[in-house]
Amino acid sequence: MIEVDVRGDLEFAIRQLKKKLQIDGIKRELKRREYYEKPSVKKRRKQAEARRKLRKFNRMRKSL
Repeated sequence: MIEVDVRGDLEFAIRQLKKKLQIDGIKRELKRREYYEKPSVKKRRKQAEARRKLRKFNRMRKSL
């Protein structure tokens, strides 16, 4: 559950909400679920995400 406190500036609260949605990945998930995704496409997307995560992990590990 995502909560944003509105204390005056509504535009600021909207920006905060959008930022939290993006960080949690909800925005991407909603966009992805907008249309049907074939199982083969879903498998390729998940593999690509895993490769990206692994590259990021390796980059972070090298910098330590």
